[in-house]
Amino acid sequence: MDILHNPFRAAGTDMPDLQDVPWPSVDARAAQALVARCPVAGETPLVDAEALAVEAGVTSLWVKDERGRMGLGSFKALGAAYVVACDAERGQARGRTYVTASAGNHGMSVAAGAAAFGAQSVVYIAQSVPQSFAARLEKQGARVLREGETYEDSMAAAARAADDNGWVLLSDSSWPGYFDRPHRLMEGYLILMAEAIARIPTVPSHIFLQAGVGGLAASCAALARQAWGDAPRIVVVEPEAAAALHGSVAAGRFTVSTGPVSDMGRLDCKAPSLIALKGLARDADDFVLISEGEGQAGAGAAMVQGLTSTPSGATGIAALLAAGPHRTALGLGAHATALCILSEGPEA
Repeated sequence: MDILHNPFRAAGTDMPDLQDVPWPSVDARAAQALVARCPVAGETPLVDAEALAVEAGVTSLWVKDERGRMGLGSFKALGAAYVVACDAERGQARGRTYVTASAGNHGMSVAAGAAAFGAQSVVYIAQSVPQSFAARLEKQGARVLREGETYEDSMAAAARAADDNGWVLLSDSSWPGYFDRPHRLMEGYLILMAEAIARIPTVPSHIFLQAGVGGLAASCAALARQAWGDAPRIVVVEPEAAAALHGSVAAGRFTVSTGPVSDMGRLDCKAPSLIALKGLARDADDFVLISEGEGQAGAGAAMVQGLTSTPSGATGIAALLAAGPHRTALGLGAHATALCILSEGPEA
């Protein structure tokens, strides 16, 4: 485990790359009001994971279980489909083609949202993405195309296709000149954190948030700060192979990570979302990298306790469990209480 204490905490960063970037939204009510109209919308459970708390050496561990979210198997159901629903509310979705790249469940949300509102979807995936996931996308009605060896390669292909065909690019990341849709998409993620805030019996001392491009982590961190101020210690967790946020904060500028393919495939994103980077540079206390072995161990421990997921879905839990030798560095005292997100179900 590699721990970076955030030098920009509270003040935020003056990185030149972030000057014109919007802060993450904290308007959970707007997202909740729209999503509540969906026939399959419903609150996901907040689980008191007593056995995992004992294993981690904390007083309590609360796990927000997103595996059943809207029948799509992950928190991503709250993102892209919410953007398409916003477009539909303005009469702008039907007949459109939405194109994206996906390392996992974001593509499912794009496909499901497009199908629900009379639109089409095209999803680019990297060569490393399992064929089983491609089949799931196709079952949702998406046209699936493979391009490149990494998520970033497939996203570049999606952006080119949007320009060439007049399609709507719907990414879960953000970069210069592309902020509106990912900003709205991240607003959808606020729903799960708002549910957790309403249900958790005590303010957690620690929140462990997994990150790929960082959208989930940044949204949850922003709403946690609004609700609880400085009380929780917010720890952002990435794979060692994809230190996008960790590397950028360490360098004090936007950087692109290099590394091998990670088993935490949903988090195997080498470049951070600029909106997420700006928000987390202000809101996160620590940026942590975990090894492939630590990720696998965390998923295994969660499975034994009935919280079956993937190394990506259980990454926050994995970091908490791996923090034993680093308890002092992360402020994990005898009475620590933790909140983690189980972000997806097991792979089909």
